[in-house]
Amino acid sequence: MPNAKLCERFRGFYPVVIDIETSGFDPKLNAILEIAAITLKMTPDGWLEPDQSLQFNVNPFRGAILEPAALAFNGIVPDNPLRGGVDEKHSLDEIFKMVRSGIKASECTRAVIVAHNAHFDHSFLMAAAERTGMKRNPFHPFATFDTASLSGLVFGQTVLAKACQVAQITFDHKQAHSALYDTQKTAMLFCKIVNQFKALGGWPLAVTDSDVDAKIEKDLDNTQQYGQQKQE
Repeated sequence: MPNAKLCERFRGFYPVVIDIETSGFDPKLNAILEIAAITLKMTPDGWLEPDQSLQFNVNPFRGAILEPAALAFNGIVPDNPLRGGVDEKHSLDEIFKMVRSGIKASECTRAVIVAHNAHFDHSFLMAAAERTGMKRNPFHPFATFDTASLSGLVFGQTVLAKACQVAQITFDHKQAHSALYDTQKTAMLFCKIVNQFKALGGWPLAVTDSDVDAKIEKDLDNTQQYGQQKQE
């Protein structure tokens, strides 16, 4: 598949791997504390691989609820001056710029979030974009690629660390729950799944539209004939 294009792989969508560490589970009340994004590119032979990356430590927005259990889980100390935190609008500004540039270069139409348990990260990103009045949000308002579901299908595992283990991707539990590290592993996992499907002959599609139409018509004819025979 020489000169393969990313825009032809996901119906014009530009996949961007995202991981967000937060101060709780409610995207309206809890803050983004870390966010990382990795764009993807396609080789001339059609293999998917990571491209550019950005990561930010984010200061909680005014009035955000910081759940002690969430902070204990991810080990983040929001008021630590050594974090070099930025406000969430700055982090989104920079990520959106990178994504829009990638969309244009790849001839895609819109970005789609790739994440592990993607609904969580998608909901926080969209809430932050609305809260900060971001314009020209490049991400699809509801579509996502969820590597937890994909890993359950392909590797029989839905936990990121276990899926990586089965996929033969090294995973250091000590670095887990860092936004950048989890994004890197999720990107590798997603690329592995997409590339494995290609290696098994699943892409490009072997069946043409005309073949599909012919099969549908044949199946319909067989069904109609069967129904007539039953009536007779």
